[in-house]
Amino acid sequence: MNESPYWFRAKRYGWGWGLHATWQGWAVYAGYGVVVLGPLALGGDRGPRWSLAALAVATPALVWVSYVKGEPPRWRWGDKSS
Repeated sequence: MNESPYWFRAKRYGWGWGLHATWQGWAVYAGYGVVVLGPLALGGDRGPRWSLAALAVATPALVWVSYVKGEPPRWRWGDKSS
C-alpha cells in the first residue's frame, strides 16, 4: 500500500489545504459538519447561538488538525509543469 501520510492535500493555488486525501480526512470534515450544524438541526431559539459558538470552537480545531495532519502549508502558484 502506497498511501500518503497526509490526511489533507495542499491547495494547488494559494496557501492552505484543499480536499481530504484519506478516509480520516473525510471523518474530520464530517465531524466538523456535525458539530457546527448539529445545534441548528436540534432547533429551538438557541440553535443559531449554539451553532455560532460551535463554529468558534470547531474552526480553530479544524485548522489545527489540518496543520498537523496535512501537507506542509506554503504559498503555491500551481503546477510548474504546465
